[in-house]
Amino acid sequence: MISSLTVIDIQRETQEIKSYKNVPVSLINDHVVRLSVMTEPFYWHYHPNSDEIFLGVDGILCIDLEDRTVELAPGQLFTIPANVRHRTRPQGDRSVNLTFELAAMETIKS
Repeated sequence: MISSLTVIDIQRETQEIKSYKNVPVSLINDHVVRLSVMTEPFYWHYHPNSDEIFLGVDGILCIDLEDRTVELAPGQLFTIPANVRHRTRPQGDRSVNLTFELAAMETIKS
């Protein structure tokens, strides 16, 4: 976890990563900011106790929902409310995104 009052260079932190990685980079109140490099699909799941916000940084992040797929480009933000079943995956070889969620978020595989 990177401490407060520290500049985090997302491009530098992710440029050499070639496989899946999801790590917390900052805390704000009772929430966490995670840096995710996607190289493969994540399993279908939902979060009963937290919304989840995705911010595209590099590549295209596909967010599969029950009825559609959202393609998130760099600079775009998308919120998934609690209890909504979803999965994430890169379009192509790799995508990078930031995720904002409750630090004590529960993940239920479905």
